[in-house]
Amino acid sequence: MMVDLSAFSDQNFDPKKWIVGTVNQRHPQETLDNYLVDLEMKLQMASEEIATSLEEQSAAAVLRIPRASRDVLRLRDDALSLRSSIASILLFIKQAEGSSAESVATLSKVDTVKRRMEAAYETLQDTAGLTQLSSTVEDVFASGDLPRAAETLANMRHCLTAVGEVAEFANIRKQLEVLEDRLDSMVRNLLIDALSNRKVTVAQEMRGILVRIGRLKSLENYYTRVHLKYVNKLWDEFDLSKQSSKPASEKNEVGEVSGTSALQSSTPVLPFSRWLANFYDKLLLYLEQEWKWCMLAFPEDHKTLVPTLLIEAMSVITPTFASRVNLATGDVVPETKALAKGILDILSGDLPKGVRIETKHLTALIELHNITTTFSRNIQHLFADSDLQVFLNTLKAIYLPYATFKQGYAQIEHGVLSGGLLGLDLRGFSSRIIGVQGVELSEAVRRMEESIPQVILLLEAAVDRCISFTGGSEANELLAVLDDVTLQYISTLDANLKSLRSVFGVDNKGVDSVGSKRETGSERKEEASHPRKTDFMSSEEEWSFVQGALQILMVANCLNSRISVFEASLRSKLARLSSDLSLYASSIDQYKHHGDKDDVSVDLFTAGKASISTASLNLIDATEKSRKFYSLLEQSKDPRIHALPLASQRVAAFEDAVNDLVYDVLILKVRQHFYDLSRQPIWSSVDEPSAFPLPSFSAYPQSYVTNVGEYLLTLPQQLEPLAEGIASSPTNAEEAQFFATEWMFKVAEGATGLYIEQLRGIQKITDRGAEQLAVDIEYLSNVLSALSMPTPPVLSTFHTCFSTPADHMKDLVKSHSDNQLEIPTANLVCKMRGVRLD
Repeated sequence: MMVDLSAFSDQNFDPKKWIVGTVNQRHPQETLDNYLVDLEMKLQMASEEIATSLEEQSAAAVLRIPRASRDVLRLRDDALSLRSSIASILLFIKQAEGSSAESVATLSKVDTVKRRMEAAYETLQDTAGLTQLSSTVEDVFASGDLPRAAETLANMRHCLTAVGEVAEFANIRKQLEVLEDRLDSMVRNLLIDALSNRKVTVAQEMRGILVRIGRLKSLENYYTRVHLKYVNKLWDEFDLSKQSSKPASEKNEVGEVSGTSALQSSTPVLPFSRWLANFYDKLLLYLEQEWKWCMLAFPEDHKTLVPTLLIEAMSVITPTFASRVNLATGDVVPETKALAKGILDILSGDLPKGVRIETKHLTALIELHNITTTFSRNIQHLFADSDLQVFLNTLKAIYLPYATFKQGYAQIEHGVLSGGLLGLDLRGFSSRIIGVQGVELSEAVRRMEESIPQVILLLEAAVDRCISFTGGSEANELLAVLDDVTLQYISTLDANLKSLRSVFGVDNKGVDSVGSKRETGSERKEEASHPRKTDFMSSEEEWSFVQGALQILMVANCLNSRISVFEASLRSKLARLSSDLSLYASSIDQYKHHGDKDDVSVDLFTAGKASISTASLNLIDATEKSRKFYSLLEQSKDPRIHALPLASQRVAAFEDAVNDLVYDVLILKVRQHFYDLSRQPIWSSVDEPSAFPLPSFSAYPQSYVTNVGEYLLTLPQQLEPLAEGIASSPTNAEEAQFFATEWMFKVAEGATGLYIEQLRGIQKITDRGAEQLAVDIEYLSNVLSALSMPTPPVLSTFHTCFSTPADHMKDLVKSHSDNQLEIPTANLVCKMRGVRLD
C-alpha cells in the first residue's frame, strides 16, 4: 500500500476527507481493521522520517549562520570603500570641468574661425575657377564635346552659387544663361533625332546633359513636340475623310482635286462615334508603345513624360474635339443635321424656335462620353504607377472636351424633359361633351393616369443620364430641373382638372392646386343655397360622371405614390454615390498621407466605377460646388427630406384639389335635389275644408329625399371599383376598404349637412308640412342607418319636433333633459311652427 503525502501540504487539508478517500481505495478482499492498522503504521514511520530529516537540516543551518555573517560584514566594508572612491572621482571631475570651460570656449572660437577661413579659401578657389572656366568655355564649345560643355556650365553655376550676388560677376551670370540656352539648342536637334529614330543611348546621353545644366523640363518639351505631331495627324484624319467624301464637283469648286479626280464618286463618311473609338484605340496603342520605350530610355522620367504628352495633346485638340462632339450630337436628328448644328447651338438660341433638344441629342452625347470613359479606364491601367497629381491631371485632360457640355447639362436636361412632356398625350377635356360624354371622359382620365408612369420613367432616365454623363456631380442642378419639370407636368394636370370641373358642372372656385384650400363651411353653405342649376341627366350619364370622378381619385393616388417611390429611389442612388465617393476620397487621403503607391494605388484606382471617378474629377477644383454636392449627399440620408420639395408640395396640393373635385361631383346630385328645398310650398300648405268626410292617409317620403336616398344607397357599389383598384395586395385590402368607406361617410355627412342647412332655412311650416317633413327626415335617417352611419343629433331633433303636434311642442322642449333634444334647433322649430315658449 502506497501513501500519497502531497495532500498534507494543501492549506485546505481535511483529515476526515483524506481518511475516507484512502479507505475507499483499499482492496475489496482486505479487511478494514488490517487496512487501518497498516495505514497508521505507515503514517507513523513517515512522520519519524520527516522529524529526523528536519533535525539534521536544522543543525546544518545553525553551522552555516556564522559564515554567512562574516560574508555580510565583508560586503559592507567593500561597499563603503567603493562609495568613497566614487566621491573622490566626482570631486576631481568638477574641478577639471571648472578649469577646462574657458579652454573649450576658446577652442570653439578657433574652430569657427577655421571654418570661415576654409569657406573663404573655397570661395577664392571658386572665384579663380569661375574666371578660368569663363575664359575657356568657348574652347570647350568649339570642341563639340557636349558632356564636357555641360560639366563646365554646371561648375560655373556651382561657382556662381558659392560667390553669391557679387556685382563683378554679373556679366558671367548673364553669359552662363546664354551658354545654357546655347547648349540646350545644340542638344535639341540631337535629342529630337534620337526620339524620332528610337536611339536609346543618344537619348539617355542628351538627357544626362540636360539634367546636368538643370534643363530637365526641356526633355518634356522636346518629347512632347516630337510625338504631338503623330497625335495631330491621327486627329486630322477625320477632317481628311470628310473632305474625301465630298462630291468631286464640290472639290473642284474649292480647287482641292485635279480634273481626273472629278470623276470619282463620294465615299461614305464614318460616324464620329465609330471614328472616335478607332482614334482612341490607335492613340492608346501609341501611348503603350511610348510607355514601354520610355521605361527603357528614361526609367526615371517615363511616369511623367507619357502622361504629359497626353495632357498636351488633349489641350491642343480640345477646341476641335468639342466642336466635333457638338456636330455629332446634331447628326442624330434630321432637323439639326440639315442645319449642321448641335446641342450647344440649340442652347445658344441661334436656331429656329421649332428646333428643340431631344433625347437623341443627349443620348448621342452620352454615347461619345462613354467611349471616352472606356479610353480613360485603359489610361488608368497604363498610368497606374504615375504620381497622383499627374494621374489626376491626365484624367481631367481626357474629359476636358466635355467641360462645356457639363456646365450646361442642367439646361440640356431641362430641354430634353420638357420635350418629353410635350410628347405626352394630355389633351384637355372639352367643356361641352355631347352624346358620349362618359366614353370621352373615361378616355381622358385614362390618358392622365397612363401619363404618370411615363413621366416617372422620364425622370428616372434623367437621373441615370446624369450619373452616366457627370458621375452625379451635377445632382444639385438635376434636382432643380426635375423639380421644375414635375411642376410643369402637375400644372398640366391642374389645367385638366379645371376643365373637368366645367365638364362635371361644378363650381370652378378653389381648383388651383397652388395656394388653394378646401371650401370652408360658409362656402359650402353658400353653394347649398345657390348651387349651379343644371338639368338632370339620365342615370347612366350620372354614374358615368361619378365613375370618371373616382378614376381621377385614382390618378391622384397613383401620382402621390409614384412620386414618393421615385424620391426614395433617388435618395438610394444618392446614398450609393456617397458611399462610393467616400471610399474614393479616403483612398486619395491615404495616398497623400502615406505616399506608399504599392499599398494605396490599387484602392485608389478601384475605389468606384468610372462615373464616380468622373464626379471626383468634376469636383476637384470646384470648392463651392463640391461643398453643396456633399451637403446634398448628407441630406439624402434623412428620409424626411424631400428630394423634390416643390413638386412634393404641389402633389399634395393637387391631391387636395382632386379630393375637392371628387367631393363636389359626388355631392352634386344631392345639391340639385336639395336646391331651394326650404322654399317649397308644401311646408306652408294646409288641409282644404271638405263638405264630405274623407279618409286620412299616411304621408310618404317626397321624391327629392327618395332620390337622394337611392343615390346614397347605390354609391357603395360605385366605390367598389375604386377599392379594387387600390387593393393590389392583402396589405392594401384593408386600406382600400377604409378608403371607400371614408368617402361613403364623407358624402353622407355632406348630404346630411346640406339637408340640415335647408331645414334651417324654412321660415314657416304648417302641421301638414311638419308631418310631411317628419316622414322625409325619417326616410333619410333610415338610409343613414342602412349605411351604418349614426343620425346627427340636430337631424334627430328636427324629426322629433316635426313629428310632435304643435300643442305638445312646449312640453317637449321643457322636458328636453329626458328626450335629449338639441335646444337651439328645437327653439328654431318652435319659431317655424309659431309656438311661443313664454
